[in-house]
Amino acid sequence: MLQKICGFLSTLLMVALLALAAVLIVPVILGYTELAVLTGSMQPTIPVGSLIYVKEVDPATLEPGDVITYRLEGDTMVTHRVIETNPTEGYLITQGDANEDPDGEITFDRIVGKMDFHLPYLGYISMNIRTKTGIFAICGTLIVIILLTFVPEIFAPDSPEDEQEQEKKQKKIFRKKQEN
Repeated sequence: MLQKICGFLSTLLMVALLALAAVLIVPVILGYTELAVLTGSMQPTIPVGSLIYVKEVDPATLEPGDVITYRLEGDTMVTHRVIETNPTEGYLITQGDANEDPDGEITFDRIVGKMDFHLPYLGYISMNIRTKTGIFAICGTLIVIILLTFVPEIFAPDSPEDEQEQEKKQKKIFRKKQEN
């Protein structure tokens, strides 16, 4: 029974880790940029803590209603909805769904890409997995999986063959004592 429980738990943890790895790695292989949403400017469409997947596109193909990510300053990026485009002048105007005012003109060279999809609340995992605590959590989970694999063997009763060999050894010791 202990072996079944430990086997089930280790399988469950392994599947969870593999699913998380797939969600975080496969889209990157497919050319997406993953970004975590840190503010509520796109709520309720995109909740804070969501993981968004952005793919590079030709800015001239963007239309009002598309959700895009653009560079603000340095490494800071903003994800907002396009409300107006001007391909001839090379800019567009965006606005967060929860914001009252538009962002102003965003030149095409600042556009990172168009958001294809998002996964609510996985951004928290994505942000924290790269920290010391996140690395410890992954290592701890792997250690638990290993322990769950070996614990049943440690606590398992001896097999009948082992018991028979023990009896034979005890009989030999008993015979030798009697002979002496």
